[in-house]
Amino acid sequence: MPRFSPFQRRRLTAAAFFLVAALLPAAPALAADLPPAARQILAQADLPAGALAVVVAPADGGRPRLALRADAPVQPASTMKLVTTYAALDLLGPAATFRTELRATGPVEDGVLKGDLVLVGGGDPRLTAESLWSLFHSARARGIRRIAGDLVLDRSALAPPPHDPGAFDGEGLRPYNAGPDGLLVNFHALKLTLAPDPARQAVQAVLETPLAGLRVLSRLQLVAGPCGDWRELIQPSFGDNSDTLVLSGNYAAACGEQSLYLSPLPPERFSAAMARALWEESGGEIGGQVRDGALPPGSRPVAAIDSASVGELVRDINKFSNNVMARQLFLLLGRNTTTAGNAVPAGPDQARERLQAWLAARGLAGEGIVVDNGSGLSRSETVTALGLARLLQSAWASPVMPELLASLPVAGVDGTLKRRFQNSPARGRARLKTGSLDNVRALAGFVPDRSGRWWVVVAIAQHARARQALPALDAVVDWVAGGRP
Repeated sequence: MPRFSPFQRRRLTAAAFFLVAALLPAAPALAADLPPAARQILAQADLPAGALAVVVAPADGGRPRLALRADAPVQPASTMKLVTTYAALDLLGPAATFRTELRATGPVEDGVLKGDLVLVGGGDPRLTAESLWSLFHSARARGIRRIAGDLVLDRSALAPPPHDPGAFDGEGLRPYNAGPDGLLVNFHALKLTLAPDPARQAVQAVLETPLAGLRVLSRLQLVAGPCGDWRELIQPSFGDNSDTLVLSGNYAAACGEQSLYLSPLPPERFSAAMARALWEESGGEIGGQVRDGALPPGSRPVAAIDSASVGELVRDINKFSNNVMARQLFLLLGRNTTTAGNAVPAGPDQARERLQAWLAARGLAGEGIVVDNGSGLSRSETVTALGLARLLQSAWASPVMPELLASLPVAGVDGTLKRRFQNSPARGRARLKTGSLDNVRALAGFVPDRSGRWWVVVAIAQHARARQALPALDAVVDWVAGGRP
């Protein structure tokens, strides 16, 4: 690969720059190419080198310096979020936002809305209870005290596929399994605070999330002993009453006060329960019901709130590996307008079509990147280490590189890497997306060497004992950060 000055690289288009890179062959893939520390870790764990797919290449373009099983299709786990977030930054722009609106279908007389109040979702991936309360407060400040008709929830901005939250791993109540929605509120997750009550030998469970019509019953047994993995000892269920969430199991007093997040309600019921609770908390009344529905023609705007920018949303997605936000942003790629009330609903087919066209435009169409829902929480999503590395090289030459780089966890400092790389030369310097499934552990991102040159690193372990290969992935990063490949 010819060397380019920073000025020359800026003058080249990303497509032209990587067309040159794509014509160059990768270095031979040899198990011996792995750093000695990584080989030793694999040997001690009795794992074959073939359990790994690794590429280390200059971030500013060129052939890999290390390539092991570089062309083998592997499951990326959450490193797939790099594809989704880079595409969103490039296609939508870092400053793009998504609007949630309140619209009225009738006049307001003496504080009474003579019609329906329609909450129109715009696909905001991070619409919180606080934001929704603020939106309702704005409607109250504009003179609406009572809704004579219904509070209607329009979630038609997106057309997600049917979603079974328990289908992937049987953990349907875990928030990471929540599905996307045109009106996604609070990630469809409720927060419970668990507090030991030694005087009563009980555990209190306080519902912190405003949800009308839902009560929580704690049947947790307070026990002695270490805290351990306390979440695994709690069994939530609805029993015979769908309005009462029952918590059973044991809870150690040593755990103290803890927060438990669950997604036990279907999206329609969750949104309706929260909307009613927040409207009433703002001082509003409802004459009718809270229901799903489409925005009718002839409505008028009452109040609106914009989401955080795509640049900020991408940071949340990558730093903390938020699955439902990634799935939401992926679907938003398929929308051809963001004007509330006029948007064409976007489903996965539209999103995949646009993403594939984007990959092709950047010379990445043949790199083995197969997208399902854009989050990595899928067994059908695959990449090759070389394809993902070339995508990251493309991102490095892109105008949105600063936003993507800033969105990645910093080794040993924050996000999903806060507790890793504490005694590593990569600490505070490498920026990497993590990935984890039952049989997959992955790292992908950017690592500077001792001389300050940046490298793309992709290291994915796919094996029944992939967890034991995790230190080998870290050893590859240490090797890059501690020297010069």
